[in-house]
Amino acid sequence: MADATATNGKLLKQLGFAFAAAIGLGSMVGAGLMRTSGAVVDQVPHPWLVIALWALGGVHILLAANVASELVTTIPRAGGIFVPVRAAFGDSMGLLVGWAMYLSVVAACAALSIVCANFLAILQPSLADHTAPVACLFLIPLIILNWLGVREGSVAQTIGSAVKLILLCVVIGIALLADPPDPGALSAAADASAPALGVFAVITAYQMIYGAYAGWDSAMVFVEEDENALTNIPRAMALSICAVALIYVLFNIGMLRSLDLEAIRASDLPIALVLGNIFGTVGAAAVAVLAIILASTSLNANLMIAPRVLFGLARAGLFLPSATRVNAGGTPHVAFAFTALLTVLLIFSGGFEFIFRLMAALIIFSFVIYDVSLFQLRRTRPDLPRPVRAIGYPVLPGLLLLIDTALLIAFIAADPASGLYMAALIAICIPVGFVLHRRRAALVVAA
Repeated sequence: MADATATNGKLLKQLGFAFAAAIGLGSMVGAGLMRTSGAVVDQVPHPWLVIALWALGGVHILLAANVASELVTTIPRAGGIFVPVRAAFGDSMGLLVGWAMYLSVVAACAALSIVCANFLAILQPSLADHTAPVACLFLIPLIILNWLGVREGSVAQTIGSAVKLILLCVVIGIALLADPPDPGALSAAADASAPALGVFAVITAYQMIYGAYAGWDSAMVFVEEDENALTNIPRAMALSICAVALIYVLFNIGMLRSLDLEAIRASDLPIALVLGNIFGTVGAAAVAVLAIILASTSLNANLMIAPRVLFGLARAGLFLPSATRVNAGGTPHVAFAFTALLTVLLIFSGGFEFIFRLMAALIIFSFVIYDVSLFQLRRTRPDLPRPVRAIGYPVLPGLLLLIDTALLIAFIAADPASGLYMAALIAICIPVGFVLHRRRAALVVAA
């Protein structure tokens, strides 16, 4: 390998529109879709409302991408959503949002590795007692691939996302076109005995759907590596979100067409029942293979994202300066090594589950602050160049802020402990951010 610092701490512009779209699709669509669909129906056993909620989730995320398109092109620096938050509100909020996003992505890497191992155990039951080592067997080749450089990782991601899209289209086509053995929920007559629909059940279902769209903002992390970022990133976000929303809606229509409500609510993997009814035992194996492909492409995406968030934090003075080093292939290799080590530790310790609980409300809070940063930067930095402006400002961004704030309040009401974790982390980050800012200011004066 060439000198690891050959790029002098600069990321390489080697990416384009295809990768930006692929990383968005690859991050959003994971194996969790197959479990989330059934869990949503369990909360809201009303087929057309389920479909409407999945479609509404797509509209919600498009509103978010509208805001993001302005912010990422106004301040086109690697690191993701913490970059404009820090510019608008200072180091404390930047520290909070940046580390919340980084740790959640690393936890996702560990969880996706475990998912791959769990589904492989369905195909080979003897592996069921060796989940952590098998998970690392999925992780390590991707670590090696991405260590080589951004081009290698991007090619793998683009091919993986394309394969994922094709396989999902095949599964959706089968579910929509094959004749089910029994009438599905969509064709069944309305059941008068269906449970009454509660507000909290709808909120819980929508929170799961919102989580299924997580990763929609992935392309922004690579803004410094895209050869035409100011055009590619906004367009790729819009395209990937629309494609994923369509996939989610059609996936659920196919499931509801093929299975009755009780079968869906009783199953952890309803799509396995759909394919099993058509192909028998081969269908269950096909679902396991599909899940591994979905999870592994999402794993590669998250492995590419996390080091760049840490790179951005380090460059902003919110982590060790050595994490800004970039190898000859364009990978922030120190940040990547730290990410890989932390992921392995979380796999063997199970600590990713604690991080998810710790960060649950904080992630939603981070996006609320991100929404507000658009208004703050418009007010305090009107001089900044804005190649892309949020459509419908201030109405549509204001609507997004109201939706995200309502979602945060509902989440904390449903899980008060998560709200307490969020408050504690905010209380910690405010003085830490203040100290970091004072220290950096002193160094500037001394220089």
